[in-house]
Amino acid sequence: MEGKEAGHYFLFLGPNGSGKTTMLVDAMRKVDADGVTICDAHPDLEVFRLRLGKALNYEYNEDSQTGLFQRRDPREGGPRLDIERAMNKLEKVAIRRARKRGRPIVVVINDIHLFKNDDDGRLLLQQLQQRAENWAESGIGTMVFCSDDFWPYSVMRQIANRMQIFSVKDLEPLEAFKALKKLRQESLGKANVESDEVLAQASRVSGGRLAHLNRLARSRDIKHTLQNLKNNEKSWLLSNFGLIPDCDDDVEEEAKWASCTWLLLREFVRRRIAMEEKFAVSKKAGETPVIGHVPVPSIPYYECRRIMTRGDFLARLDQMNIISIDVHHQVQLDSMVTLEAAREVVSDPEFEPMLQGVLTRVDELESLGRTRELTFKDVKSGDRIQLVIDKTGQPSK
Repeated sequence: MEGKEAGHYFLFLGPNGSGKTTMLVDAMRKVDADGVTICDAHPDLEVFRLRLGKALNYEYNEDSQTGLFQRRDPREGGPRLDIERAMNKLEKVAIRRARKRGRPIVVVINDIHLFKNDDDGRLLLQQLQQRAENWAESGIGTMVFCSDDFWPYSVMRQIANRMQIFSVKDLEPLEAFKALKKLRQESLGKANVESDEVLAQASRVSGGRLAHLNRLARSRDIKHTLQNLKNNEKSWLLSNFGLIPDCDDDVEEEAKWASCTWLLLREFVRRRIAMEEKFAVSKKAGETPVIGHVPVPSIPYYECRRIMTRGDFLARLDQMNIISIDVHHQVQLDSMVTLEAAREVVSDPEFEPMLQGVLTRVDELESLGRTRELTFKDVKSGDRIQLVIDKTGQPSK
């Protein structure tokens, strides 16, 4: 934000609520936003066009009378062409400012995952990235992109030369415990803070997610709030991926979506349980520490495709904040709360038979879709029908 990192542009990747935007806003506040502007992305490119114009203090040609002179309306090219004009004007300002101040301007595009993952969204993202590459090379501007999802990285990676990537992670258990205790003391006072065991349990379930820690620190009843977090996440999972044992054939795709998702969630839960058992066995004798560190399980991207048997479902799960994918193509559940909610569902004795029943039903529906029924008319009792299978491909004489 101070303009000292010329020659690069940056991409911040991390799950929702991990503190990316807060970190950038705090950095802007330290420099009084001098030479820095921020703009939030939007799925509608017309809305993003207006937001970018406001952030850059640039006015588009909204009202035009060019039709009177048989000239084309400047807006006929669409929002991406308007954005290109705005960036051209900004580039001129950046060149003059760099000569005068000796440091580049900083442009932050927040939540770029909100762009639609279609041709228009990807083209706009590459358009902004090309500008970031040129500005970084000339040293007149630094662009910063933030995303909760993985797909923008896969698009930007194709032409990235000067891009630096930062993965924003959750706090480690000890750091989360200290942060929660400090925030709780500021909220309630040292005399009213719960015991370390209660705070340790809360920090473990939160997984170090800053959004969850902030909510827990300001709640009146931390145990009740913690349970609400788990219940809400469990309800979200069951509402979107609930298994339907005897589903009809018209919801076959939904049954595939739910069963493949739970195959992946079940694998995450199994690996978490195995890691906890290994941690308990290898734990040294002596006093039990308040904070025990068992890392969140991660699975390589290619292995998740094998588990789910549908690679296209991973992008949807990332978009729904069920999983998160880092730059090393390691897949984790979006938060520890999601893992705890999935663990409650998977540990239900009825879950495994229900999952197998849905998988069997999906196989039956797929088999039914590949089955063809032949009907013979004008067949009387006692008549015989002869079928011949000829694989030679030669016409019969």
